[in-house]
Amino acid sequence: MDITIHSSFLPHTDSEASLVFYRDILGFEVRLDVGYEGMRWITVGPPGQPSTAIVLHPPAANPGITDDERQTILELMAKGSYFGVNLATTDLDATFAKLEASDAEVVQEPTEQPYGVRDCAFRDPAGNMVRIQEVR
Repeated sequence: MDITIHSSFLPHTDSEASLVFYRDILGFEVRLDVGYEGMRWITVGPPGQPSTAIVLHPPAANPGITDDERQTILELMAKGSYFGVNLATTDLDATFAKLEASDAEVVQEPTEQPYGVRDCAFRDPAGNMVRIQEVR
C-alpha cells in the first residue's frame, strides 16, 4: 500500500482570524478558499509540501446535528479539547517566540517531555490545540 496524509480538518469560528493565524503567523499557503451558503472552507498548507493540507471548516456544517450538539461542539472548541494538530519545526525556540509575539494563546512553553520530544502548545483563534514539536 502507498498511503499518505492528504488533508486534516480543523474547525474555525472566525475565518479571517484563522487566516491571520495559519497564513500570516505560521506562514502556510492558502490553497483553496470556498464559500457555500454563508459558510467558508479554507485549505492551507506548509510551503514546499503541496500534498499536505489542513482544511479549516465551519464546525457545525453537518445538517444532521442538533442545536444542542452544535453548542457542545463550540464549548469543546473553546476549551481546546475538540480538535488539534501536531506540527513540527527545526527551531522550536524561534517558532515559539514568533507565535508568542503574535499574541497567540500560549498553552505550554517549550518543554522537554518525558516521552522523548520537546514541544510547545498554543490555541488557534477557534480554540484548537496546536502543538509544535522540535525535529531533531
